[in-house]
Amino acid sequence: MGDRCFLVLEDGSVFPGKPFGGPPSTADGLRHGAGEVVFNTGMTGYHEILTDPSYKGQLIVMTYPHIGNYGAFDEWSESGMKGYAGSPIIHAGGLIVRKYSGDHVPGGRYTLSDLLASGDIPGITDVDTRALTLRIRDEGSPKGIIAASSGGGLLKDSEIRLITEYLESYPAMEGRNLVDGLGVVAPGEISGENSRRHIVLIDCGFKSNILRELVKRSCRVTVVPNTMDAPAIFALNPDAVFISNGPGDPGVLDFLIGVIKDLIGRLPVLGICLGHQLICLALGANTFKMKFGHHGANHPVRDEFTKKVFVTSQNHGFSVEESSLPGDVRIWFRNANDRTVEGLMHADLPVRCVQFHPEAAPGPYDSLWIFDELLACIA
Repeated sequence: MGDRCFLVLEDGSVFPGKPFGGPPSTADGLRHGAGEVVFNTGMTGYHEILTDPSYKGQLIVMTYPHIGNYGAFDEWSESGMKGYAGSPIIHAGGLIVRKYSGDHVPGGRYTLSDLLASGDIPGITDVDTRALTLRIRDEGSPKGIIAASSGGGLLKDSEIRLITEYLESYPAMEGRNLVDGLGVVAPGEISGENSRRHIVLIDCGFKSNILRELVKRSCRVTVVPNTMDAPAIFALNPDAVFISNGPGDPGVLDFLIGVIKDLIGRLPVLGICLGHQLICLALGANTFKMKFGHHGANHPVRDEFTKKVFVTSQNHGFSVEESSLPGDVRIWFRNANDRTVEGLMHADLPVRCVQFHPEAAPGPYDSLWIFDELLACIA
């Protein structure tokens, strides 16, 4: 791997840097390292972020300048059911940082570069992430790719043209189904001591800490594929159905929206992030693509009933159109920055969902109590 690589955006803008992690694509062999470029405002949590399935199809810009200094550790992984800790499978397409630091990793851990390399995922350091973040904030999230010159030096004009042509044909996030092929392929069950409630968790790419928090609350959780239909779910005889987070555009997931329509009114239906959006779509609402989304661990949310504000972990590029919500739905939470819908509950039915991530991972842990509120609607 050479000592130069570049982040190239769809309009031909080039941000120079140095590679770490997996090898970048070369202009004559573009094969990976592409996606929608989003910025994350978290100071820590890069391991959890990279292994969050909701980042599938995205390149992550960390706004905090020093990344990697505390290493990586498998127990922080958020992918899937392995143990309770998930597995270090990286779903993001690449990582973009101002300064990578991997020289002094604590004992028992490994470097962030090694984590990326294990999944053949490229990283790029020494990038002007401040300028890049301001660009995304002002112009929206572009498509981009981490790439190197075939000759190992600066990118030639002809190579930049090849890359931008590739990005022009690369699918946009809006209209993209990224849930297909993600998650478990057969039901699996995990339960803790004295399990009192049976929850079916529809796996659209769930974060492992959702499973841990449910099990902590004496739930027996059956994780099912996102291809399971409503009759098969009813046959499992759950006390409630929980729709997980996941990547991509919720508006194109017609099968899941139909399943949720069949569930509402017959079982309590709960959801987080993508699950929240899908529940709203099933109730008749619309979703829209945000300019640059909410990605980070410091997003303020207001409880519209108590008027209390707390800090949340978020990762979404789509939001629910408030004006399209039916009249029997109550806004539970609202984003304190842009006032977008962050949670709702049905006035008459046991339906509750939130847009943010109460399971944190990474923190903050201000909203862990939301799990108790979600489960409170189970008779």
